[in-house]
Amino acid sequence: MHQLRGRTYSGGGPEVELPRGDVTEGVVRVGDTVRRPHQPQSWAVAEYLDHLESVGFEGSPRFLGLDEQGRDVLTFLPGEVAGDPVPDWAMQDALLASLGGFVRRLHEASAGFVPTEPFPPQSVEQDPFELVAHLDITPQNTVVRDGAVVGVVDFDLASPSTRLIDSLNTAMHWVPLRHPDDLRHDVDQLARLRVFADAYGWTAEERAGLAEFAARRADLSYRRMKLRGETLGGGWARMWSEGVGDVIARRAAWLRAQSAAIGKALV
Repeated sequence: MHQLRGRTYSGGGPEVELPRGDVTEGVVRVGDTVRRPHQPQSWAVAEYLDHLESVGFEGSPRFLGLDEQGRDVLTFLPGEVAGDPVPDWAMQDALLASLGGFVRRLHEASAGFVPTEPFPPQSVEQDPFELVAHLDITPQNTVVRDGAVVGVVDFDLASPSTRLIDSLNTAMHWVPLRHPDDLRHDVDQLARLRVFADAYGWTAEERAGLAEFAARRADLSYRRMKLRGETLGGGWARMWSEGVGDVIARRAAWLRAQSAAIGKALV
């Protein structure tokens, strides 16, 4: 991958600060490009983005190279991105259905890609490797135009994983799957989960075991977040101190309590 690592990009202009993520800071827009701090996973992500470009997938940024400051340079995807808190327009069922189809197309484009650049190992427990997945398709990382999902950005957490893990993680953020006490919108969670499941195309077997699988993933997420908060500092420590662990624990308990209702809604 010497050609990838030697790729540079020249071009400057006024810098416009983009909304800060939970962890990554210093992301700016310069014209029709985005500049991001170079990170340990940057080369692996760049190779993945190159693959998506090579198969004609248009819903991800293109990696252009490193600028004079050593920052990753990516193409800017125009559109509307939900802020935090999530606005009402981002909670429409039609948009959720569009998202399910988009994630399915992303996975189809990712299938068959075998990275040569190493992704950093996942903390606590490595996911099985079916394909490279985004793993952080939140409303704040999703680009919308004319009421439909057209792109996803911020591939910082991309890693080898599975279709079900990535699609479930997406549903967790967007349905959202969490204890009702932690909801910010008045939504029918089970009905919205069915909208996403149908749009993505979860199998009957996946639907039947989804509640317990999701609860186990929440248990793992708790352990990962705790470790990151205690060892990595920065945004991870801030989120842990603000109580993200409690939110995750309540999610796991709610999923197990609602197992029968979730199964009935999906099957």
